[in-house]
Amino acid sequence: METTANVLVGLVAALHVYILVLEMFLWERKPGRGLSGFDADMARATAPLAANQGLYNGFLAAGLVWGLIADDPTGFRAQVFFLGCVVIAGLYGGFTANRRILVAQALPGALALGAVLLSR
Repeated sequence: METTANVLVGLVAALHVYILVLEMFLWERKPGRGLSGFDADMARATAPLAANQGLYNGFLAAGLVWGLIADDPTGFRAQVFFLGCVVIAGLYGGFTANRRILVAQALPGALALGAVLLSR
């Protein structure tokens, strides 16, 4: 179960690196605009906000990677903390911004968190 948990944590970290790239570097291009649904003018106007969100996603990814490489109990605690942050952010985004965030962010985070908790 620990291997499954580590793989899921790694996938959630990779997802948040991908979101970082979309929000920080591709927001005004086709991939970022596809994510947001914004036209070119709105994408340009909101790019600084998206970059800020992307940076936060990078911090989540960094925390998850730290949790994977740190020895226990620190690694376990870091994984639980940062996965909890992912789930809470996903729930908040899903209810306030776009329901797709529930499936794209909260669900993977919750599955990984469940696996981490069951692996100990």
